[in-house]
Amino acid sequence: MLAGNPSASWVVRPRPNPRAALRLFCFPYAGAGSIIFRSWPEQLPVSVETCLVELPGRGSRLREPLFTRLLPMIDAALPALLPYLDRPFAFFGHSMGALLSFELTRRLRRQADRLPSHLFVSGRAAPHLPDAMPALHKLPEAEFIAELRRLNGTPGEVLEHAELMQLLMPILRADFAVCETYVCEPGPPLACPITVFGGAEDPHVTRATLEPWREHTSAGFALHILPGDHFFLQSAAPMLLQIMREELLRLTGQAPGR
Repeated sequence: MLAGNPSASWVVRPRPNPRAALRLFCFPYAGAGSIIFRSWPEQLPVSVETCLVELPGRGSRLREPLFTRLLPMIDAALPALLPYLDRPFAFFGHSMGALLSFELTRRLRRQADRLPSHLFVSGRAAPHLPDAMPALHKLPEAEFIAELRRLNGTPGEVLEHAELMQLLMPILRADFAVCETYVCEPGPPLACPITVFGGAEDPHVTRATLEPWREHTSAGFALHILPGDHFFLQSAAPMLLQIMREELLRLTGQAPGR
């Protein structure tokens, strides 16, 4: 059993399912914890065990040091996830989580000769493209908060809560540093299908920057543009989960609608 194992701190399993045909690992966006996916297990097929990835510095891992670079995060995450890859699996990541799931897939191919059955990436331009977002992680506090307000991913009441922001800002700065210092090294395309999601009103992650994800797979590719801005993950959740559900049913050999 994995209880008491260090791997367990990385992977939250709200509904453990030893008979699951597939595990879906969900990677959060910058500043977020696994809690953003808390409703997903109820909305995805029962044949799928939804595993929520909890990064250091948040949730039950609040006292653990934050990562500020992606590759060291991959170094730590990979051995923690390996014990759970004893059956078919898929990755889903939004924004920073998309980068994390992509680079984990590459690392798995290189070090473990394993690949997910499907890679779902969301709200993130293709990794080899220059980052269109302005660098935020070193901004002075007032400017940093103003940018958070403009990005619309942090509730206004949180931004106005000084004590809460003192807890949240180090996490956000560290996560933004992870994204803003990332460099995509050239590599062969992945032999697993990639499905990409984007927000129709996201000013930075546009269809033109999502389409080049196609270059990173030698298998199937699909692109879905959903209503909403960068955080359509929440505002268009029913549509996104319906698409996910149908694809996961197909992956587990079940016809959609069952």
